[in-house]
Amino acid sequence: MKLPVYLYGHPVLRAENAPLTPDYPELKGLISAMFDAMYVSEGVGLAAPQIGKNIRLVVIDGSPVADIYPECADSKMVLINPEITILDGEPVSRPEGCLSLPGINENVKRTEHIMLRWLDEDFNSHEKEISGFLARIVQHECDHLEGKVFIDHISPIRKQLIKAKLNNIVTGRTRVDYPVRYARKPR
Repeated sequence: MKLPVYLYGHPVLRAENAPLTPDYPELKGLISAMFDAMYVSEGVGLAAPQIGKNIRLVVIDGSPVADIYPECADSKMVLINPEITILDGEPVSRPEGCLSLPGINENVKRTEHIMLRWLDEDFNSHEKEISGFLARIVQHECDHLEGKVFIDHISPIRKQLIKAKLNNIVTGRTRVDYPVRYARKPR
């Protein structure tokens, strides 16, 4: 099953996301398809709303950036109903991009030391302190579960400066090399 990535402007990205339960149909297949969609689009994380499912599910694999961010090595994870607690540290500004906002990269301030609680694909409970770029990936993906995208963290001036790019995404004039679902039909 090839899953398209839903692009900025699609209402599914802003909708409420339901907690996931063990009786969710064909969950293992969905998780596998999400990893496939993430790898095809060369991402390091993907949240269920990005593939049109309003459930609290995230897949992450930061290993492609482990040469730059060693904390991302061996970071393949399935996060069901994740909860984040921000720990100590000043927010750090780093560029972020998103599969749902192709062609846009903006600096976002995030604390890079968190406590993550989640259930894995077998609904086993986990808790772990995560730091560095991996913490940023987790926060970015978990934002999707709250109906947020990374540009919600940038200034109104920066949003104004990228308004044309955002409009191109919404109206289907942005082309990408992975399967997508536009908010509106491309012209």
